[in-house]
Amino acid sequence: MADSDSLPPTSFLRTAARVVLGAFLLLAGTAHLTVARAEFAAQVPAWLPVNTDVVVVASGVVELCLGAALVVLPRWRVLTGWIVAAFFIAIFPGNIAQYVDGVDAFGLNSDRARLIRLFFQPVLVLWALWSTGAWRDRRSRR
Repeated sequence: MADSDSLPPTSFLRTAARVVLGAFLLLAGTAHLTVARAEFAAQVPAWLPVNTDVVVVASGVVELCLGAALVVLPRWRVLTGWIVAAFFIAIFPGNIAQYVDGVDAFGLNSDRARLIRLFFQPVLVLWALWSTGAWRDRRSRR
């Protein structure tokens, strides 16, 4: 992994986008653990062989950690960007299951709304990679 001191600086726009994504993850993680537990539980695929509440709590804790890392660890932004992108890919089956199973959650109460939601997951992956400079700086060396 690249030494953070040798990474090219990021623009104000990338930095702002990284911090906004971090704030989004902090809010989502907090919601996982508090007011939206049932909504997040509805997105856990029935075929997943893990207790639904464990998945919701664990993913909430991961989101809190990733959100905090995006905001307060800019020196580790490239590694964090790759991890956040991988996290968004890892949770995508839950979004697919919500669509396939027709589960209402977060106001997604139609097949059309759930289908449209699926197209936002790649946007989140790209946002993580772009805002952290992860893709751009992937070849930076110590």
